[in-house]
Amino acid sequence: MNIKDELLNGNNTFAKEIENNEELKNASLSLYKDGQHPYALIITCSDSRVVPELLFDKWLGELFVIRTAGNVINEGELATIEYAIAHLHIKYIVVLGHTSCGAIHAAIHKEKGQYLDPILSRIQLAIKDECDEYKASEINAKEQVKYIKDKFPQYDGEVVSMIYDIKTNKVI
Repeated sequence: MNIKDELLNGNNTFAKEIENNEELKNASLSLYKDGQHPYALIITCSDSRVVPELLFDKWLGELFVIRTAGNVINEGELATIEYAIAHLHIKYIVVLGHTSCGAIHAAIHKEKGQYLDPILSRIQLAIKDECDEYKASEINAKEQVKYIKDKFPQYDGEVVSMIYDIKTNKVI
């Protein structure tokens, strides 16, 4: 089976599960009719092991999620945050870092990449000389929180950082 077929088969399974469960079917139809009304914005890494909807046991439409390498916020992410605040009226923002982050590792080891450099330099600026990857992930997430608060000084919601430990599956 090729990758496209594998993805489409997975989607068929997902759609059938909803179709065969009246509660899920009604919830899904409600999202279609009423639009999205997420109550939290999660800004996290693109790492395939970090899936906010699974980590927080949430259903479609409950979370508004931005995923970017190293959970670094640049202009595109700022536009999405602005949309979440202004149009979705989200009052709780989480910057979710994680253990074993490739972007943090790359920043600590001063790796380079044509398109990665803006992200790695933002992380390096945040973590300075920190070499412990866990501590660096915490520092980076907290710096992103400060960045959001600086860019949106009128925002009256809460902005916090959290860390997902891939080994224990716990968010702290």
